[in-house]
Amino acid sequence: MKYYIIAGEASGDLHGSNLIKALKKEDALAEIRCWGGDLMQQAGGDLAKHYKDMAFMGFLEVLMNIPTIFKNISYCKEDIQKFNPDVIIFIDFSGFNLRIAKWAKDHGFKTNYYISPQIWASRESRIKKIKRDIDHMYVILPFEKDFYEKKHGYPVQFVGHPLIDAIENTPLQDNDTFRKENGLDPDKPIIALLPGSRKQEVQKMLEVMLSVKKDFSDYQFVIAGAPSLPDEFYIPFLKGDKVEYVSNKTYTLLKHSHAAMVTSGTATLETALFGIPQVVCYKGNWISYQIAKRIITLDYISLVNLIMKREVVKELIQNDLSTKNLKKELSKIVDGAERERMLSDYTLLKEKLGGKGASELAAKLIVKNA
Repeated sequence: MKYYIIAGEASGDLHGSNLIKALKKEDALAEIRCWGGDLMQQAGGDLAKHYKDMAFMGFLEVLMNIPTIFKNISYCKEDIQKFNPDVIIFIDFSGFNLRIAKWAKDHGFKTNYYISPQIWASRESRIKKIKRDIDHMYVILPFEKDFYEKKHGYPVQFVGHPLIDAIENTPLQDNDTFRKENGLDPDKPIIALLPGSRKQEVQKMLEVMLSVKKDFSDYQFVIAGAPSLPDEFYIPFLKGDKVEYVSNKTYTLLKHSHAAMVTSGTATLETALFGIPQVVCYKGNWISYQIAKRIITLDYISLVNLIMKREVVKELIQNDLSTKNLKKELSKIVDGAERERMLSDYTLLKEKLGGKGASELAAKLIVKNA
């Protein structure tokens, strides 16, 4: 069969790549065209558009790039018609994908959604569009099944979280090789800095994350470079106090880290699955934050706390993200009772997420339902 997959950011590229591998196991002659990134292309997808051309962060940036967004929507529709797939698979990226889904449904295409839009966090009214335009929904968070089925009467399949597979399937360097190849101190424990994947958020996050470096001289701070940003972008942050940087090796970095400071997003869950104590950080521009605060109905912003339904990791949001607070919270998790408590909670988190095989189960259901 012919499959058209649309992902719009780095995490979608990761999960999309594992889905492509799984689809090819189920359907050896599968033809796959996709919007995504290097990983989806390497997995065998014919890349129509790279997510780097679509990743706009915050309400203001979206407004400033509306012409580009509409151009992308038009091109996507044209490309789908030309490819004429048996099924379209949407991966998260709801603002774009729900627009395409309406058009696709109107034009008779079968629509599958893998990794639900987070309508449980904001704009819950989008459930109407999902019920109208999505034939099959595959969810990855345990509480999403109840949200859709019990609250909204819309049947979905819980397939487990694909990060478990992604982590297991990623080859990682051993500690000595990793440190040697990246010029890291062979003895100092690592505090990983995961500042995000978009320029604006990385600049904001690194400024405050690096402000506590002088208070943790027994540790080495290592920045995780995002695949969506060039190495040159990070150079200004590496001057002055010695800060290390590794490019596109976040999983290996996490595996060999002692603690982490993480920008809110998928990375908070990845960090937890590697068993690394963390402080969650978020600071957006003032206008975007004020808008978001009024439409997001959640008690927490990190996936770790949302899944556990309580505070497992500390979240420092907006004005709370200061040098003083970050120093205080990071101190708690490099050693002591708070660190041990967090590691214990991570074990319970993994149990809630279910086992391996999310990509394979999703692929089986997509092929079955096509």
